[in-house]
Amino acid sequence: MQKGNIGVTTEDIFPVIKKFLYSDHEIFLREMISNAVDATQKIKTLAEKGDFKGELGDLAVRITLDEAAKTITISDNGIGMTEEEIDKYINQIAFSGVTDFLDKYKDNANAIIGHFGLGFYSSFMVSDRVDIITRSYKDGSKGVKWTCDGTPSFEIEDVEKDGRGSEIVLHISDDCKEFLQKSKIEELLNKYCKFMPVPLVFGKKTEWKDGKQVDTAEDNVINSIEPLWTKAPASLKDEDYKKFYSELYPMQDEPLFWIHLNVDYPFNLTGILYFPRIKNNIELQRNKIQLYCNQVFVTDQVEGIVPEFLTLLHGVIDSPDIPLNVSRSYLQSDANVKKISTYITKKVADRLQSIFKEDRKGYEEKWDNLKIFINYGMLSQEDFYDRAKDFTLLKDVEGKYFTFEEYKTLIKDEQTDKDGYLVYLYANNMEEQYTYIEAAKNKGYNVLLLDGQLDTPIVSMLEQKLEKVRFTRVDADIADRLIAKEETKENNLGADDSNNLSKVFSSQMPHLEKAEFNVEVQSLGENSQPVVITQSEYMRRMKQISQFQPGMSFYQQMPDSYTLVLNSDHSLVKKVLDNCNNKISDALKPILSELKGLQARLTALHQSQSSKKPEEVTKEEKDDLQNTEKAINEQKTKQTEIISEYAKDDEIVHQLIDLALLQNGMLKGQALDSFLKRSVDLIK
Repeated sequence: MQKGNIGVTTEDIFPVIKKFLYSDHEIFLREMISNAVDATQKIKTLAEKGDFKGELGDLAVRITLDEAAKTITISDNGIGMTEEEIDKYINQIAFSGVTDFLDKYKDNANAIIGHFGLGFYSSFMVSDRVDIITRSYKDGSKGVKWTCDGTPSFEIEDVEKDGRGSEIVLHISDDCKEFLQKSKIEELLNKYCKFMPVPLVFGKKTEWKDGKQVDTAEDNVINSIEPLWTKAPASLKDEDYKKFYSELYPMQDEPLFWIHLNVDYPFNLTGILYFPRIKNNIELQRNKIQLYCNQVFVTDQVEGIVPEFLTLLHGVIDSPDIPLNVSRSYLQSDANVKKISTYITKKVADRLQSIFKEDRKGYEEKWDNLKIFINYGMLSQEDFYDRAKDFTLLKDVEGKYFTFEEYKTLIKDEQTDKDGYLVYLYANNMEEQYTYIEAAKNKGYNVLLLDGQLDTPIVSMLEQKLEKVRFTRVDADIADRLIAKEETKENNLGADDSNNLSKVFSSQMPHLEKAEFNVEVQSLGENSQPVVITQSEYMRRMKQISQFQPGMSFYQQMPDSYTLVLNSDHSLVKKVLDNCNNKISDALKPILSELKGLQARLTALHQSQSSKKPEEVTKEEKDDLQNTEKAINEQKTKQTEIISEYAKDDEIVHQLIDLALLQNGMLKGQALDSFLKRSVDLIK
């Protein structure tokens, strides 16, 4: 028997492995099985080259759990090891500078383990002792047993062993007892090993017999050694891809379509990427791409390998060229990663382009699911916009689809404003904005439907990308002013009537939380609505964008800005004005007269003082100006009080305001109840 110390110049290596990889300690099983699979693949390669002439026999890797003995054994019939090879590959894990390296990186186990290639030593994260019982395939080899208890000390002795290969026996420590549960091992095998290229056997298949599950004589092979992505695309049918998708994601809807990746230059990459039915929730879709390295599961955290927007895809990527550490969960910066990312982006764009060209109708049917994915790509990656702009669609409220160029041609005659801008009108809720949509359509305008999660930032991006284009929501203004033409209708009322009418309505507007109302009088025609509420496009857009950009969060605290537009041509508005003039004109006459005199005096004072330097204006002149302004405000307050007192009893005013609020979903609670009662009273 040989005894000795593992060739490491510090005894810190095992505590480092135990402590710093503990958070990811379940990967030990993958590492042990990966080693066994590698050894099996090597014997197959030697046989193919004629360097091994013996019988290959059963090449399955077997995982055996013994709860009573507290052991997990991984057995293979691979190339095995001689005593010299154990000494080289297991004992001599150190080289010059190891102590300095450990000191420098002791807080970063990923760097340590990855640097030294210590996959085998991950077994000590869960084991008090590890035994290797092995025999090389080489002629004349004998059985050897290596034992280590988690310190640099080891023992090697000769043992009897039939046939080549290795058995790794892990004596599980008390603080890792969960790995002695059959269900836990099954979970890890299914997670990490279900597509490994060598059959993996864990126990026997079971059947239901006499009211319980019992073992059969048949080995329980837990993996598929030739997963779909390793096969030639020409040999596969649509049903094969759909079946594989359902195996990967049992509870998911059928995918829209897929891309089969297969490249061997300038890097190796295979895989299948599926386009899921994303709809409107980005966050539910992440971490669905599984990364493999030679059919060994690595991670589903693929950020850095694929662009961020492609993390919305589902499927599998397999590449031996992606640098991985022993935990295989943390990716390092590498030129190959960038190449792979660029390649996948191009393949995705090419696939979308080909579907669009070959089956426009089918593409349009998929658009509502594709839209958020493509929008996300255009927003997050500059070069993807250049690829996607020709197959990105705009959908209108009639359900028709247009490319950017097609839509520009469609609307340029009717929707170009006086400054030469194309105005893209849009709605984001067809039911809530129905009246506004109809008003725009009656003007001969087309209205887009932009109801997606990312449509607000997309609108802002397109205003920058598309030449002389402006997006305006249909409720941002009255229909006549959505697209400013040369002709504009002037208000047909005098200044006093307009002022009185504005005050009648503004004095009765409700005080809604985080909402401000401005009142305008406009000549809209007898057949237009008497009252319309519009919302500032700029403020609404800023508030929506602030949801995506934390630095703009102050917009969330600002009130929504609305305008109540009164149609001075409508009979009901005229009736309100006539009633107002009849009831309170006498009370207002002296106030209006006084106001005109004061405003004339204020104008004269401003003119007089504007020709003087500030220091030349006397105190008396300043006081005169201040007193005049104060007197004007007092008269305006009296005017407002008189109008407000009248307006509070005018049911038509309240009914028109409530109708406008109701149309915009802003009439609730007690106000809605009062409206309903008033409506009944008015039609009695």
